Amino acid sequence: MSRASKITFAGTSLGAVAIVFLVHQGQQAEKAAMHAGVIRDMEQQKVKRERQADFEMQRELEGEYRKVQTVHDGEGGGGGKAGAGG
Repeated sequence: MSRASKITFAGTSLGAVAIVFLVHQGQQAEKAAMHAGVIRDMEQQKVKRERQADFEMQRELEGEYRKVQTVHDGEGGGGGKAGAGG
């Protein structure tokens, strides 16, 4: 083989190896990003379940308090300071 053909062969081989390596690195980075997205989604679902449980607990407490206490809206309920002090 001539010197030029050896250099061409070596350059082509090196280029092919470099391309394979870069594609592999890109796939690994993409896989890691997708996995991070799955982890983030799982954390968001966990937070959502916790918030929903808190909301349900608050709803139950409100129901119990409404049974025990009289609750007023505060509109036109008298007893306020409006109109007193003249």
